Amino acid sequence: MTPTLARALDASAVGLSALCLVHCLALPALALLLPVLGLWAQAEWVHVAFVLVAAPVAALSFVDLSKRRPRSWCLATVAILGLALMIAGALEFPSAADERALTVVGGILLAGAHLANWRRRHNDARCAACD
Repeated sequence: MTPTLARALDASAVGLSALCLVHCLALPALALLLPVLGLWAQAEWVHVAFVLVAAPVAALSFVDLSKRRPRSWCLATVAILGLALMIAGALEFPSAADERALTVVGGILLAGAHLANWRRRHNDARCAACD
């Protein structure tokens, strides 16, 4: 057996053992928390709390603080639209029946804007390093 293969097998065995340990320790704890998590999932304050956390994080990630303007107006607009839909869902506006759809669409828009923003920053940094 080659040394590289032996190291890979050892690393795999250690990783699988660690995964087994985490599974064995975490699963009972998560099972005990399921009733609490179920109550939290239905509580309206949780939705509002998530939006209150998401809004400043989104604002900081899309704004260039040195220039005090968005890095990309297009991405900032998509993020604001996504955040607005999430807020509407959290507040059950226009109705409680629309909550899930508004939240899901808003979350997808916001996540997509974050991914595009991340790719844009990565490409800008790579281009700046080449100069």
